[in-house]
Amino acid sequence: MDEKSHVAPTAVPASKYCRESRVFKTGRVFPNDVNNHMTLFGGKLMSGIDEVASISAMRHCRLNVVTASTDSVDFLLPIRPTDSVCFESFVSWTGRTSIEVFVKIISENLYTGERVVAATSFLTFVAVNEDGTPSPVPAIIPETDEEKLISESANERSELRKVRRAISKKLASQLGTTKYWE
Repeated sequence: MDEKSHVAPTAVPASKYCRESRVFKTGRVFPNDVNNHMTLFGGKLMSGIDEVASISAMRHCRLNVVTASTDSVDFLLPIRPTDSVCFESFVSWTGRTSIEVFVKIISENLYTGERVVAATSFLTFVAVNEDGTPSPVPAIIPETDEEKLISESANERSELRKVRRAISKKLASQLGTTKYWE
């Protein structure tokens, strides 16, 4: 394999369709995946969310990405060992170098076939080039009603992220770093 074959193209397309970044992953819920309430561990769900979201982000820009934030994870309904869990993600908004990814988590009762949206999540990634500096990304074009619905409120979420990040930086500047036993 050519050493340069992993290098992403340098030209940034003007825009891409949300569908070009769509990722699906379905899995089972096994006994070692659940907590004492017999529901899927939140951390296990969050790991799956980050995995599919990062794939969507890289599909969109064809560059390395770093997770800038997990903006939200809303656990709406429990996911049980009788369920499968399906993660569906796509790029829902882009800034100059940032990429917002929406993840919908659907649980399906494997005995009845009933499917429900069990959780939703938004994550933000930053595209980086080979030297680790932020790199421009294509804009998105939503097509489906669901993509349009999610994209319509993206600017508001972006503004909230900026405010939340400023608050987090201020808080972090006031926190200590010494070991508790010192």
